[in-house]
Amino acid sequence: MVPACGHLLSRRTEAAVLLLHGGRADALQAPPRLNLPALRMRPFATAVTRATAHADVLVAHVRYRHRGWNGGHAHPVADTLRALDELRAAAGPVPVVLVGHSMGGRAALRAAEDPQVVGVVALAPWCPPDEPAAHLRARAVVALHDESDRVTRAADTWAYLTRAREAGARVHGVRMPRGGHAMIGGAGPWHRITAGAAAALLGLGPYPAGLAAPADPAGHTAGTDRPPAR
Repeated sequence: MVPACGHLLSRRTEAAVLLLHGGRADALQAPPRLNLPALRMRPFATAVTRATAHADVLVAHVRYRHRGWNGGHAHPVADTLRALDELRAAAGPVPVVLVGHSMGGRAALRAAEDPQVVGVVALAPWCPPDEPAAHLRARAVVALHDESDRVTRAADTWAYLTRAREAGARVHGVRMPRGGHAMIGGAGPWHRITAGAAAALLGLGPYPAGLAAPADPAGHTAGTDRPPAR
């Protein structure tokens, strides 16, 4: 069976990183075969694979049935939860980190309610002001955003991290100096920080240079790990 995460699963899998690409606010058609948002996540998958090569970690892409979020349907969230169910059935309750960009970042944050998800790396995520965060208690969230992004607002991301922290999540917001929404200019740091953070959230290595462990609500960690000032 080829599951929602697009890979044949093995019971030897000890952990997983699932990648969620961006999409559109409203689009019921399936993603096209040549899908730029999905292609954009491939270098991230390669970086994560390298960062976790010393462990038996599944790195896979969530497959969407629809191209858009589509209001209350939140279709990519359903697809992600389905992928997590399939992973659980095949490999057991292994820890999972979700890495999502834009709409995929919103889906990753929403799907973090699943008990297997230990953390989320959100890349220029779409975080509307009313996006819920209470379910992130005891989860870790690392969010990367370039404040020059004109598609999704970095200020919304920092506000979301504040709500998540107040709900009991461990959070860290990273202002990226370049990249815009597509994360193309200066892509290397985006890939490096994402891969290192994903591995660290799984307990497979230290956090990347310049990124301390996400702070818990009481601030019990070294460094300053609160959301950036708005």
